[in-house]
Amino acid sequence: MTSPALHRAEIIAADISRPRISHVIFDFDGTLSWLRHGWPQIMLETFLRFAPTQWRSDQVTRAQLLSDILSLNGKPSIFQLERCCERARSAGHMTPPPEALLDEYLPTLRKIVNQRMASIRDGTCAADEFIVWNALKALEILRQHGVTLIILSGTVECDVRAEAALLGLSSYFGEHIYGSPAQGAFSKKDVIDRIMQEEKIAEHHLLAFGDGPVEIRFTKAVGGLAIGVASDEEKNGSHRIDLAKKEQLIAAGADVIISDYEEVEALLDTILRP
Repeated sequence: MTSPALHRAEIIAADISRPRISHVIFDFDGTLSWLRHGWPQIMLETFLRFAPTQWRSDQVTRAQLLSDILSLNGKPSIFQLERCCERARSAGHMTPPPEALLDEYLPTLRKIVNQRMASIRDGTCAADEFIVWNALKALEILRQHGVTLIILSGTVECDVRAEAALLGLSSYFGEHIYGSPAQGAFSKKDVIDRIMQEEKIAEHHLLAFGDGPVEIRFTKAVGGLAIGVASDEEKNGSHRIDLAKKEQLIAAGADVIISDYEEVEALLDTILRP
């Protein structure tokens, strides 16, 4: 049988064959869920409300701040806001503390997410509209291969679990859904290390999908194969690679860059074929 071909995916590594993959980690927002799409712009606009007025129309500064935000994609939001505040201080400007900015940002984002969730519950929108294009196909193929599927998110865990359930994703992961605590420190690296030890995962048996450099970097650090999902924050299913995300993902060591799961059958065939 002829294997399906890859046309849009950008293969960066010399060899992505990993037929003995046993565990697959997915980031949540932007990798599986599209409920928080547009969050980088929302965070940027929240910060700019308290930044020097001229920054709001300075495209160079806006691009630098957006790059700062995306460079920490995968970490809890406070880290990104701290980075923005550091940029302001280095330019001689004062801003409210990151914690105060977080108190402005999270309710704004939560309101938008709640509206999107309500649209699913009342039937205005289908759940599929808020799942990254063809992600369910990826999960189904991987489940058929008998691998263990894991969600690892920087979003508060109770929110991740509720949103995964609403989107119909929970059954693929069971109890393997991990997020940050409502309060306190959180490190994806610590969780990945713990999962590797508890599940006794050999380094070449780990595959990860993520739209942020954090999980990509940590996956590569433990010897796993990392797929960067440079998903479009504006139109789900556009098959358009977000160039800002792509730059960050490649810098973090991604082995492959995809925009969504349009070619997931071909991609997984290439990775898993004996």
